[in-house]
Amino acid sequence: MKTIITAMALAGVVAASPVSAKTCLRSQDIVSAHSDDGKLLTFKMRNGQTLVNHLQGVCPDLKFDGFVWTLHGIENVCENEQSLRVLRSGEICVLGKFDLPVIPPVPG
Repeated sequence: MKTIITAMALAGVVAASPVSAKTCLRSQDIVSAHSDDGKLLTFKMRNGQTLVNHLQGVCPDLKFDGFVWTLHGIENVCENEQSLRVLRSGEICVLGKFDLPVIPPVPG
């Protein structure tokens, strides 16, 4: 009986804990991406949103040179998973967590 109560209590804890979904962007929806400091990567999206990603480490060459994604047949760019390679130096950078999207103001 003690085992059943313990199992039920643990199941309640797991069900009550929030599941954090990772943020992924469809690569075809990205208009541009750039970094001014090698720490943050700013994405401009087709729908007008701006998203900022906190890179997992400092990627100093990113602020000077372009980069290419390493997608390998997938079309999503996901936080804490996706890597990119700086063109000139070959430096590898990995995305970290995205900030909430910045919604552009409505003109008028």
